[in-house]
Amino acid sequence: MDIERYVRKCLKKGISESKIIEDGFKKVIEVKDTDEGWARRFVEAVVEEVKTTEKYRESEDKNLKYILDCPESGITMGKMGVGSRGEGDFFVHREIARIIESTNQDTEVDSTEQDDAGVVRANAEHVVVAVDGTHSRLSDFPFIAGFHVARAALRDVYVMGADAVAVISDVHLADDGDVSKIFDYTAGICAVSEAIDVPLVAGSTLRVGGDMVLGDRMVSAVGAIGTIEKGEPTARKRAEVGDVILMTEGSGGGTISTTALYYGMFDVINETINVDFLKSCKNLIENDLLKHIHVMTDVTNGGLRGDAFEITNTAKVSLEIYKEKVNELVNPKVLEMLQKLNIDPLGVSIDSLLIIVPKDKAGEIMEKTGAKQIGVVKEGEVSYLIDENGEKELLIPKFREAAYTPVKKVVGEQKPDNFEEMKEKVRKTCDMAIEKKDFVVKEMFKN
Repeated sequence: MDIERYVRKCLKKGISESKIIEDGFKKVIEVKDTDEGWARRFVEAVVEEVKTTEKYRESEDKNLKYILDCPESGITMGKMGVGSRGEGDFFVHREIARIIESTNQDTEVDSTEQDDAGVVRANAEHVVVAVDGTHSRLSDFPFIAGFHVARAALRDVYVMGADAVAVISDVHLADDGDVSKIFDYTAGICAVSEAIDVPLVAGSTLRVGGDMVLGDRMVSAVGAIGTIEKGEPTARKRAEVGDVILMTEGSGGGTISTTALYYGMFDVINETINVDFLKSCKNLIENDLLKHIHVMTDVTNGGLRGDAFEITNTAKVSLEIYKEKVNELVNPKVLEMLQKLNIDPLGVSIDSLLIIVPKDKAGEIMEKTGAKQIGVVKEGEVSYLIDENGEKELLIPKFREAAYTPVKKVVGEQKPDNFEEMKEKVRKTCDMAIEKKDFVVKEMFKN
């Protein structure tokens, strides 16, 4: 529970301080093992802090007020589907890229291309950097949380054609969390790190919200750094008409583990504990095969629907993918679970390696990775899924990724009726953020 958020919301509604304190300390006792006196003093102190911070609005320093004010779009993360790897999430990430693009003068691959890793040139080498956040529903299972987020960050570096050289970690554990969670989480990261001989070299450990957030929720991230000594990054924009699309078997990662946990199909989790993807990428590097590959990516963000959508938008080509070929490359236990739960295998992260390569080079790539062909690249502006009867359907993401837990099924996958209006409100606040950034850079740094 975020006590600061609770107090700010109550004050904004005009609720009296005495009422906030009286109700607030009871909420603290519900979630924190403490006595009534401490809880009351704690809420009183939060009320005073919040009141103090709000006084900035009375400041005569207009620049300060401009910097501290955060304009509201009126659209929440949940309503917009941010983090749910669908149409709303992709839109917000493209807006974020608009803020970042002014910093991209010296980048080889940047956020505007919607790849999961960025590339800069340092002397004669390309340096590739990626960061992934831990799956939010794995907070109570820190070892697999660390394992899968480390694997995800490394995956993003390898699919850009880089050889990983280091891993970094950031973990925030709420005030009531047991310190052991940090150790278990770090052990999960290091299980991957040791398996592929890439060291964990730095990190940060903090509390979620400092004193303000009660409970034991863990939020964390892992970053990975790699280098490309020769050749070019295998970014999504390099897909070409006539290429073939290959894919390795996917056993899933954080998403599939979460599905298995919250539906009680625990044996499926064992299928996800591997580093096969990373070893396939290292194999390609060691056999000097990256020079033949146009695109490598991981089937994660919104599943194959999301990846096809992003590749199409970036490379301006059409992907034609055969549905049955894809299903054959989903781990049998994972596929059985998804089908039993009526979860679209193409709309959820299955953690396969997707490779786009010229047709004459496909054989050697398949031999070294175990990948199989699942489609072809053609001219066009949209991608298609082709069934066993040759019928085509648009291969596009839904508003959210396929609902893969009971809670997500309640939330649903449908696009809000006012989505275009929501986008416009979000876009407006992004414009305002860019204006604020430009103001600070041009006006406040001018001396």
